[in-house]
Amino acid sequence: MYIRTTLAAAMTAVVLLTASGCAVVRGQETVGAYVDDAGITTLVKTRMAESKLVAASSISVETLNGTVMLSGFAKNATEKSAAENIARGVNGVKAVKNEIAIRP
Repeated sequence: MYIRTTLAAAMTAVVLLTASGCAVVRGQETVGAYVDDAGITTLVKTRMAESKLVAASSISVETLNGTVMLSGFAKNATEKSAAENIARGVNGVKAVKNEIAIRP
Protein backbone atom coordinates (compact mmCIF):
# COMPACT_ATOMS: atom_id res chain seq x y z
CA MET A 1 0.00 0.00 0.00
CA TYR A 2 2.89 2.36 0.82
CA ILE A 3 4.41 1.80 -2.64
CA ARG A 4 1.12 2.69 -4.37
CA THR A 5 0.81 5.93 -2.42
CA THR A 6 4.40 6.90 -3.18
CA LEU A 7 4.00 6.01 -6.85
CA ALA A 8 0.74 7.98 -7.09
CA ALA A 9 2.34 11.01 -5.43
CA ALA A 10 5.33 10.85 -7.76
CA MET A 11 3.13 10.56 -10.86
CA THR A 12 0.99 13.47 -9.69
CA ALA A 13 4.09 15.60 -9.14
CA VAL A 14 5.40 14.79 -12.64
CA VAL A 15 2.04 15.65 -14.23
CA LEU A 16 1.79 18.94 -12.34
CA LEU A 17 5.33 19.97 -13.22
CA THR A 18 4.83 19.09 -16.87
CA ALA A 19 1.42 20.75 -17.15
CA SER A 20 2.63 24.01 -15.61
CA GLY A 21 4.91 24.48 -18.62
CA CYS A 22 1.77 24.83 -20.74
CA ALA A 23 0.63 27.89 -18.80
CA VAL A 24 2.41 30.27 -21.17
CA VAL A 25 0.38 30.71 -24.32
CA ARG A 26 0.64 32.48 -27.66
CA GLY A 27 4.18 31.30 -28.43
CA GLN A 28 5.97 33.18 -25.69
CA GLU A 29 9.07 31.69 -24.18
CA THR A 30 8.73 32.65 -20.52
CA VAL A 31 6.11 33.58 -17.98
CA GLY A 32 7.98 36.86 -17.50
CA ALA A 33 7.45 37.76 -21.16
CA TYR A 34 3.74 37.02 -20.78
CA VAL A 35 3.51 39.26 -17.71
CA ASP A 36 5.42 42.05 -19.51
CA ASP A 37 3.05 41.83 -22.49
CA ALA A 38 0.01 41.96 -20.22
CA GLY A 39 1.43 45.06 -18.52
CA ILE A 40 2.07 46.74 -21.87
CA THR A 41 -1.47 45.97 -23.05
CA THR A 42 -2.97 47.36 -19.84
CA LEU A 43 -0.90 50.53 -20.02
CA VAL A 44 -1.78 51.16 -23.69
CA LYS A 45 -5.49 50.67 -22.96
CA THR A 46 -5.30 52.97 -19.93
CA ARG A 47 -3.59 55.74 -21.87
CA MET A 48 -6.13 55.42 -24.68
CA ALA A 49 -8.98 55.68 -22.18
CA GLU A 50 -7.42 58.84 -20.75
CA SER A 51 -6.99 60.40 -24.20
CA LYS A 52 -9.67 62.67 -25.61
CA LEU A 53 -8.51 61.90 -29.16
CA VAL A 54 -9.17 58.15 -29.03
CA ALA A 55 -12.38 56.19 -28.47
CA ALA A 56 -10.76 53.39 -26.48
CA SER A 57 -13.87 51.20 -26.53
CA SER A 58 -13.64 50.87 -30.33
CA ILE A 59 -10.00 49.79 -30.43
CA SER A 60 -8.60 46.40 -29.42
CA VAL A 61 -5.05 46.07 -28.10
CA GLU A 62 -3.01 42.84 -28.06
CA THR A 63 0.67 42.43 -27.27
CA LEU A 64 3.03 39.60 -28.17
CA ASN A 65 6.74 39.75 -27.33
CA GLY A 66 6.64 43.55 -27.15
CA THR A 67 4.82 44.01 -30.47
CA VAL A 68 1.49 45.78 -30.04
CA MET A 69 -1.35 45.00 -32.45
CA LEU A 70 -4.09 47.60 -32.73
CA SER A 71 -7.38 46.70 -34.39
CA GLY A 72 -10.91 48.00 -34.48
CA PHE A 73 -12.47 51.15 -35.87
CA ALA A 74 -11.58 54.83 -35.80
CA LYS A 75 -13.70 57.83 -36.75
CA ASN A 76 -10.91 59.41 -38.79
CA ALA A 77 -7.20 59.26 -39.62
CA THR A 78 -6.35 61.53 -36.68
CA GLU A 79 -7.81 59.04 -34.21
CA LYS A 80 -5.99 56.15 -35.88
CA SER A 81 -2.70 58.04 -35.74
CA ALA A 82 -3.25 59.10 -32.11
CA ALA A 83 -3.85 55.48 -31.06
CA GLU A 84 -0.62 54.40 -32.74
CA ASN A 85 1.34 57.24 -31.13
CA ILE A 86 -0.02 56.31 -27.68
CA ALA A 87 1.06 52.69 -28.17
CA ARG A 88 4.53 53.72 -29.38
CA GLY A 89 4.96 55.92 -26.27
CA VAL A 90 4.64 53.03 -23.82
CA ASN A 91 7.86 51.61 -22.35
CA GLY A 92 8.66 48.10 -23.53
CA VAL A 93 6.93 48.42 -26.91
CA LYS A 94 9.24 47.19 -29.66
CA ALA A 95 6.88 47.65 -32.61
CA VAL A 96 3.30 48.64 -33.38
CA LYS A 97 1.09 47.06 -36.04
CA ASN A 98 -1.80 49.40 -36.73
CA GLU A 99 -4.69 47.51 -38.32
CA ILE A 100 -7.35 50.04 -37.30
CA ALA A 101 -9.95 50.63 -40.01
CA ILE A 102 -11.41 54.10 -40.56
CA ARG A 103 -15.21 54.12 -40.60
CA PRO A 104 -16.67 55.57 -43.77
